[in-house]
Amino acid sequence: MQQQSLLETYLRQLRLPSFAHNYAAFAQDAARTGLSCERYLFALSEAEIAQRDANRVERSIAQAKFPVVKELSQFDWSCVQGVTKTRVLELAQGSYIIQAEPIIMIGNPGLGKSHVATGLALAACRQGKRVRFYNVASLVNDLLSAQHELKLSRFMAGICKHDLLVLDEFGFIPFSRDGANLLFQLCSALYERNAIIITSNLKFGDWNAVMGEEHLTAALLDRLTHRAHILEFLGESFRFRQRLRQEERRGEEGQSEAQ
Repeated sequence: MQQQSLLETYLRQLRLPSFAHNYAAFAQDAARTGLSCERYLFALSEAEIAQRDANRVERSIAQAKFPVVKELSQFDWSCVQGVTKTRVLELAQGSYIIQAEPIIMIGNPGLGKSHVATGLALAACRQGKRVRFYNVASLVNDLLSAQHELKLSRFMAGICKHDLLVLDEFGFIPFSRDGANLLFQLCSALYERNAIIITSNLKFGDWNAVMGEEHLTAALLDRLTHRAHILEFLGESFRFRQRLRQEERRGEEGQSEAQ
C-alpha cells in the first residue's frame, strides 16, 4: 500500500493525473488479457492525452465566457432562409480563423444569429483556438473604462491575443463618439490578424445610426467586409413563431375544455 501511495504521489508530481487514476484498473485489464507492457503504457498514455484534450476544451469554453452554450447541432435550419447548414458547417472547419477572415451575420432579431455565432465559436474552442465572446455594448463600456483608467493599451493587447473574437448584437444601442472611436480602433487592430464574428440586426446602410459618423462607419465597414463571409438571415423570428404556436395550443385547449 505504501508503494502504491508513493506511486500515485509521483504520478501527480509528474502531472499525470489520468495515469494515477487509471493505472490500477488498466493493470488488471492487462493481466487478464495478456497485454504487453508497451500496450499497457500506450493505453495509459492515450487516456492521459484524451483527458488533457477534454480539460483544454473545457477551459477554453469557460474562458470564452459564452452567455449560453448553444451547439450548431441544436439549430433548426429549416426555420431560416438565406443561410445553409452546409455553408455554416464548412465555416466551422476553421479556415476563416487561420486566414483571419471576418464573418458578419445580419438579419432581423430572432433568427438565430447569436446561436450560430456561438456554435462556430464552440467549434473553434474544440480546435484549440483562443476565443472570447462579447456583447458589443458591454465591450464598448469595457473599452471606455479601460481608457478612463489609463489601461486601454493593456486591455486591447489582451483582446488581440485571442484567435477569434465574437461581437454579438451590434446595433441594439448607439455608441457615444468616444465609444465608436474605441470600437473602430479595436477592429483596426484585429484587421487581418484575428478572426471576428459580428452579429447585427441592422443592414450595412443603417450602421451609421450606431457609429454616429459616416466617415467612421465607412472606414469600419471597409475593414470588416474585406474578405468577409457575409451571412444574411431571412425569415420570421423563432420567438415570434413560438409565441404563435403557444397561442394556438391555448386556443385548442380552450376549445377542448368548452366541449
